[in-house]
Amino acid sequence: MEDLLIVDDNEDIRTQLKWGLGNEYSVRMASDAGEALASFSQSHAGIVLLDLGLPPDPDGVDEGFRCLENMISHSPSTKVIVVTGRNEREHALRAIQLGAYDFYQKPIDLKELKIIISRAAHLNRLEAENRQLMIAASERRDGMAGMIGSCPAMISIFETIRKISSSYVPVLIIGESGTGKELVARAIHENSPRHPKSFVAINCGAIPDTLLEAELFGYEKGAYTGASAQTQGKVEYAHDGTLFLDEIAELTMPLQVKLLRFLQEKTIQRVGGRKDIEVNARIIAATNADIKKSISENKFREDLYYRLGVITISLPPLRERSDDVMILANFFLNKYSHDAGKKIKGFDSNAASCIKNYDWPGNVRELENKVQRAVLLTDSKNIGVEDLGLSMSSALDLPRCNLTLKEARDRLERQMLLEAQKRNDGNMTRISDELGISRTTLYDIMKRHGLLQDKQV
Repeated sequence: MEDLLIVDDNEDIRTQLKWGLGNEYSVRMASDAGEALASFSQSHAGIVLLDLGLPPDPDGVDEGFRCLENMISHSPSTKVIVVTGRNEREHALRAIQLGAYDFYQKPIDLKELKIIISRAAHLNRLEAENRQLMIAASERRDGMAGMIGSCPAMISIFETIRKISSSYVPVLIIGESGTGKELVARAIHENSPRHPKSFVAINCGAIPDTLLEAELFGYEKGAYTGASAQTQGKVEYAHDGTLFLDEIAELTMPLQVKLLRFLQEKTIQRVGGRKDIEVNARIIAATNADIKKSISENKFREDLYYRLGVITISLPPLRERSDDVMILANFFLNKYSHDAGKKIKGFDSNAASCIKNYDWPGNVRELENKVQRAVLLTDSKNIGVEDLGLSMSSALDLPRCNLTLKEARDRLERQMLLEAQKRNDGNMTRISDELGISRTTLYDIMKRHGLLQDKQV
C-alpha cells in the first residue's frame, strides 16, 4: 500500500481522513510541522496531505510552506497535496511553484479528494517504473557510448556490439536519421582493442564531391591549386583506430572504387601521389538510404556493399521502441534540467501521452531537441505539451487522415475510457467521477466500445 502522510492541526479532520482513506493507503498522521518532518524522514511517504496553517501559527502559512519546501527538497518525487481553508490565489501559486502536486480547498469532499490522491498514486507508480527502467537501461548501456535502451531490439543490438567489437571486420549500420548510428559506431570502437587510438568520423554527404577525395585520402603538395603542403586525410588519421563513414551511399562511383581498393589492399594513395601508403583502420559505415535500391539503380557498387556489410546492424526507429520512449524522455529531462539549474519534476499527463503517441520522425535526436527546448522555455515544475512544441492532436493520438469526424471522436472517446480504466483499476465509480458522467452513461458508452467486462464495480 502507498504511504500517505496527513498533516493537519485539526484532530477531527485527521480522524475523518484516516477513516476514509485507511483501507486504500498506509496512513500516518501529524499535527504540526516538527512532527510531520520527523515522520516524513522515517517513511518518505509517496503522498502528503498538508495543511498550510500549522502550530505555532495556525492562522498563518509560514509553517506549512516550511514543511512543503523541506519535503520537496528531500524527496522531489513526493506528491504533496496542499489542503487548506485559505483561498488566496497567491498561496496556491506559491505552493505549486515550490513543487506541490495539487492545491485543494476545504471543506473536504472525500470523494473528490480520493480522486486527486488516486491520480497522485498512479503517477507515483509510473515514475517508479520509469526509474527502474532507467536503472536497468543504464546498466545495459555500460560501455555503449551513452546509448539507452531496454526494448528487445536494443538489447539485441547491445549484445551484437559486444560480440563484434573485438574483431576487425567492417560494419554497416542502417537506420533512419536520428536513430544513433554514430553512437553505435563509437560503442564498437570503445569496446574494441582499438579504443586507445583515434575514432575518426566523416559525413560523406556534408562535403562537396570535389573536396571529399582529398578529405578522405589526403593530398600531396602541389596536387592542385592551393595544395601548399602535404596533408594527411581522414583515413590516415584513423591508422590503428576506427574510421566512421556516415552517409556512405552519398559517395560517387570513383570514390566507391577507391574505398573498395582500400578495403581489399589496406593501402591508399594521396591525391597527386603515386606511393602506396599502408593504413590499418577499421571501417564502420552508416546510411539512412535504402542501399539495396541504390544498388539496383546502379548508384552503389554491389561488391562494395558486401565488403562493408560483413556485419550489418539495423537500428529501429523510435516509433518502434515504445518501451524506451519515456525512459529516453526522462533521461534527457534530467540531463538538461541539471544543466539549466532547474528543478523540473517531470511531464504532465498530456505531455507524457503526447510523447508516447507521437511518431517521432526525427527519432531520438528529435526527442532530445524537444525536451531540451521544453526545459529552457518552461516556468513550471512539470513539462506541458506546449513546452514541447507539439500539438494536442499528438497528445491525444488523434487520427491524421482518412477518418470522418465521428470516427475520430469515437477513437478519442475509446482512448480516454481505456486510460481512465487503467488509472482507476477498473473502478466504475471512480471512472465516472473522473470523466464527469453518470455510471449509467458510462456503462452505455463502454458497452458500445466493447470495453465492458463481466465484473466491474
